[in-house]
Amino acid sequence: MRLAGKRHSVLPGFGLTLGYTLLYLCLVVLIPLTALLIKTAGMTASDFWATISNPRVVASYKLTFGTSLIAAAINAVFGLIVAWTLVRYHFPGQRLIDAMVDLPFALPTAVSGIALTAIYSQNGWLGQYLEPLGIKVAFTPIGIIIAMTFIGLPFVVRTLEPALQDLEREHEEAAAILGASRLQTFFYVILPAILPALLTGFALAFARALGEYGSVVFISGNMPMRTEITSLLIISKLEQYDTAGATALATVMLLASFVILFAINLLQWYLGRRYRGGL
Repeated sequence: MRLAGKRHSVLPGFGLTLGYTLLYLCLVVLIPLTALLIKTAGMTASDFWATISNPRVVASYKLTFGTSLIAAAINAVFGLIVAWTLVRYHFPGQRLIDAMVDLPFALPTAVSGIALTAIYSQNGWLGQYLEPLGIKVAFTPIGIIIAMTFIGLPFVVRTLEPALQDLEREHEEAAAILGASRLQTFFYVILPAILPALLTGFALAFARALGEYGSVVFISGNMPMRTEITSLLIISKLEQYDTAGATALATVMLLASFVILFAINLLQWYLGRRYRGGL
């Protein structure tokens, strides 16, 4: 005899799958991050502040977050153009271009760093023409932005493609019938629909750029106070057996990244809810 108050889920096994999900997240994400925070908590407040407020460290924060935001913004614009082209048009070589978008996923970051340095260095394929114009790319923040843009582009493109494929052409046709121009149709019909996906791609590209190391260290030149990213400082402290200092810098990066990504996700949720409510 069944109990009157018992409810059966449409998808059985929810409790078991939720338990495995939480266990997996704890083993892979929560426990390592907790260990990082515990290690940092072993430092005194004065030592922690002295480590994270060092002028060289502060300069690396500004460079890392600044270049990551710029690279993610560039990827948001050009990633939208690439995704739009791949979804809306059919042309010879489309499959090749589509495969090239995923190349940064498979390419080792050190290889991409060496390749970018060879291209943009003073004697490189492009650098030899840019240098006479006063444009120096390698061993400057510009080179760091290029490296971060290179590795972050696939995140934006692959996030936007499903959103663009789900767009209903009837809305665009209705806007055209009502007299809207192409720009008005894009900004008032298309962009609101894909904006949550665009913000997701931006957040993923930004997060990927923050943690990038291999491709950046080759093209940046790693000059203190100028082109030295925070990841390199963390590695340097580990090589000097300063584990506490490395975890202190990692904690600051973790907390700052979490706050920024959380704010982006809140904005994405708000815009998605507002768009759905307006339909």
